[in-house]
Amino acid sequence: MTEKKGAKTFLKKLVDIITFVDLPIRKKFMLFSIGVLFWFVIMFVISITTIIDINSKSSEIVNKIMPHDRAAQKITRELQNLNLDAAEIMNTNDIKDVIKRIDASKLRIENIRNFLATLLIGGQINDIQRENGKLLESFTVQSVKGDSAAEKYVNEMTLITDDLTKKVEDISVLKADVLNKGVKHDGQLEKEMAGFKQQLLNAIYLSNEYSAQAVKLYSLNSGKIKFAIRCTSFTAIGVLFIATILLTVFTFWIATAIAKPVKSIIDQIRSLGEGEVDLTKRIEITSKDEIGTLSQDFNELMEEIHGMATFKKVIEEDESIEDVYSRLGRVFGENFGLYECVIYEVSNSQNKMRPVYPIILDDKEIFCNDEILQNCNLCRAKKTGHLISSITYPQMCKQFRTELEKVHICVPMIIGGSTGGVVQFLFDKKYAEAGKKDRRIYKAEQYIKESLSVIEAKRLMNTLRDSALKDSLTGLYNRRFLQEYTETLVAGIMRRGKNVGLIMCDLDYFKQVNDVYGHNVGDMILKETSAIIKTSIRSADLVIRFGGEEFLVLLLDIKEGESFQVAEKIRNSIQEAKIKVPDGILRKTISLGISEFPLDTQGFWQAIKFADVALYRAKETGRNKSIRFTEDMWKEEQF
Repeated sequence: MTEKKGAKTFLKKLVDIITFVDLPIRKKFMLFSIGVLFWFVIMFVISITTIIDINSKSSEIVNKIMPHDRAAQKITRELQNLNLDAAEIMNTNDIKDVIKRIDASKLRIENIRNFLATLLIGGQINDIQRENGKLLESFTVQSVKGDSAAEKYVNEMTLITDDLTKKVEDISVLKADVLNKGVKHDGQLEKEMAGFKQQLLNAIYLSNEYSAQAVKLYSLNSGKIKFAIRCTSFTAIGVLFIATILLTVFTFWIATAIAKPVKSIIDQIRSLGEGEVDLTKRIEITSKDEIGTLSQDFNELMEEIHGMATFKKVIEEDESIEDVYSRLGRVFGENFGLYECVIYEVSNSQNKMRPVYPIILDDKEIFCNDEILQNCNLCRAKKTGHLISSITYPQMCKQFRTELEKVHICVPMIIGGSTGGVVQFLFDKKYAEAGKKDRRIYKAEQYIKESLSVIEAKRLMNTLRDSALKDSLTGLYNRRFLQEYTETLVAGIMRRGKNVGLIMCDLDYFKQVNDVYGHNVGDMILKETSAIIKTSIRSADLVIRFGGEEFLVLLLDIKEGESFQVAEKIRNSIQEAKIKVPDGILRKTISLGISEFPLDTQGFWQAIKFADVALYRAKETGRNKSIRFTEDMWKEEQF
């Protein structure tokens, strides 16, 4: 089914080309005669190209492949004769015969060396019988330079030839010692001869392999020549066929290309007028002429309306506002090619703004001065509430870092009557120099407007959720947060095969602070304590106000034993802190109990209980201590 559809599509495209469907209507008929001539020119070009290709491949076979193969065969013949000479040298005890055979071997090696040298630089190969100087065969070969396989063959065979020369010399000396002096050399002659024969086998194998490659190349080029001839024949028949039916096909497709789209546009407009709106319905575009352009524009309008409606529905169903920002950023990149963009979220209550897309940004990816993050009113787009463009007016915003060779367009996100965010699009300076109006920004603004109501609703939901999961006094997560996210936290730890350090912290003699100084000072102590604990751990770790003056620290992905070091850091920081109160300065100490999950237990809440047990042991043994849980502290048989 897929193959039939593909063939039908290809045929339609071919007919579109030869009938000029995509050209303006007034030019279609005028260019018809030129089109017929064009196909004959194509036939001529194909024919000439085929002839040149056939000539090139034939030349390669005759002038290169076959001569190289003949040279390789002659080298193989000499190698085989060397093998026979070696056998004779080992079997004969006549010194004269040995010398004769060795001299013959040297001549054969010299022949091989000459063949290889000629292959390397190109030239005339003369196969001369060394015994009588008779010319057996003479032919010309081209240089193998530029042919990696042939060069490799020549280089490797040259190395082997050098080794064979050396071995022949060594064998001749050893054989002479055996025959003239009776020296046996403890099998050295046999060893050298074995090595010589092995090198001969390697050389024969290498030469045969190269000959086989030459045969393959011969077959391949022959096949290409036959294929080219077939293609040229079929092309000629095809061109004649096209020339015969061109007028009929042209007339039919032109009529279809004009009448069908016009009828579709009329039907769609009539449906819209009658209220039967189907945004997914598209007009089939059969040409790229005036009718095709009209159809394309109409479809794009429907697609934009449908895309924005679908986008809004999707972000309404997203779980978090971060998902909305990420989806909005991806739409800018994937739909409009605006990949360089940063979305900032504005907190009007705190007078701050922070980048929320991309999720991870380094200093090089933030193109504004850091001051705007702490004072969002420095951002011109946030302050004015309208689009700011350094393309329209260079250096319009003083907070944009001009040394980074970029220009920007900043679009404010008006939420609830004030600027709730800013979308910053970045471009190279060449973009500004072009001075073109970019419709992509206009389309991006439409998506921003569609998302504003959703962003406002989700920001409100986040505010309500944060108030339920965070302690209002310290700003830390509360026990409810821990109860809701325990399953997710434990699943992640077990999947990664890591450990969690649990540190239960309790201020020493905190009740006395409330009794002596009052609850206001007590609240101040709790705020300072939470701040000190947060600065003593990593940003990835969690601090939870477990209740009263108790804090639970979760150290994620730690190694065994690291929890105690962090606990001691917290204890020392609390002990050294000078907390200002209305009547002077207070110093406090803290007791800490430590356990590690899943090293101490497979139950997360039981690990929290173990940390609590270790905390009470620290309280009982003098306070201002960090104590690691051990099994002897737990007497209960079950949690």
